[in-house]
Amino acid sequence: MGRADGADRAGRIGQDREYDTNERRNDMSATLQQRATAILTNPRGEWPIIARETDTMQRLYTGYIVPLVAIGAIASFLRLAFIGLPLVGRLGLGTSLVNAVVGFAFGLASVILAAVVIEWLAPRFKSSGDTLAAAKLVAYASTPVWLAGIFNISLALMPLMLVAALYAVYLYYVGLPHLMQTPADQVIPFMVVSAIAVIVVSVCFSFVAAMLGFGR
Repeated sequence: MGRADGADRAGRIGQDREYDTNERRNDMSATLQQRATAILTNPRGEWPIIARETDTMQRLYTGYIVPLVAIGAIASFLRLAFIGLPLVGRLGLGTSLVNAVVGFAFGLASVILAAVVIEWLAPRFKSSGDTLAAAKLVAYASTPVWLAGIFNISLALMPLMLVAALYAVYLYYVGLPHLMQTPADQVIPFMVVSAIAVIVVSVCFSFVAAMLGFGR
């Protein structure tokens, strides 16, 4: 009886913990820290949960994308305004703020641009998924890069962002089958082509911004 009671209690505790986890993840605004930790430490377990979640683009942006993109923008502002650049020194507060705001805006826009490109390419790789699913893929895979945005505060630390970028590629690779229903034999081709397409679109977007006078 003692062993049976112990096993029963353990089972109930496990169910309670699972219930708490599911309840916690139903509220996006309360799970930024937990989601970021989970996607970084257990991506293979977290992507299926993300794929099952019902969400909106607005909640994805306000609850996850905006706060994380802001990290790099704030660090960039601090570096330009108070630390300075080699041979140039510190920039004025106004110039530094404009650069930070433009970078922040570009970071927000790049997610939806990448999502549209990925959605458009999906059928060509036997995949399916709407813009929101593609945006979730881009956003959560970008987590290490956005967190590494803190390294913008020092040029000496910025090479560490390469490590974050490489891990973001891995996260994208793991998440693609879950968010875009990509067959196993199409994951790498889809990943490579979509990455190239997103880079091209981003470069064009940056060029247009520069021509309009908003480049950094």
